[in-house]
Amino acid sequence: MQSRLREIYEKNIVPELEKEFGYKNAHAVPRISKIVLNMGVGEAAADKKKLDSAVADLTLIAAQKPVVTKARKSIATYRLREGQAIGTKVTLRGKRMYDFLDKLVNVALPRIKDFHGLSKSKFDGHGNYAFGIKEHLIFPEIAVEKLESIIGMDIVIATTAKTDDEARALLTKIGLPLVIK
Repeated sequence: MQSRLREIYEKNIVPELEKEFGYKNAHAVPRISKIVLNMGVGEAAADKKKLDSAVADLTLIAAQKPVVTKARKSIATYRLREGQAIGTKVTLRGKRMYDFLDKLVNVALPRIKDFHGLSKSKFDGHGNYAFGIKEHLIFPEIAVEKLESIIGMDIVIATTAKTDDEARALLTKIGLPLVIK
């Protein structure tokens, strides 16, 4: 069974983008290839429980088990050693990716206090969009009562678009609230 957002993409967004950018066929239309969620847990160096909590929370948010990321090199100022666990990340593709994006756009982002939209300037020049959120409690799966600490997260949306304009059009039609900042 396909996700709701995937059906909207195939039925409505593909024809609109074909017309807008003059693509010859539906396979040339940009699509979202993956979404990467990353939680950097700097306190994990001192407290292993914070990393375990972040892994559990990211598992609930993404509906997929994340990978623990480790430090590449030692930094004495931060008391960090090479190979030490400092964060967690997960890459979503397919149905889980569309389900997460649907939840992000329709449930999580509207729950942010004083939210006026995401900046249009966060594109990387190759059609990918990255942004961060300060609190992971905007997701409905996170129970505030059981929360040990509030952790921010980075979200990267990778598309097959060649330019930022194509990616901006795709993400806007999907429902990502992009505004000029």
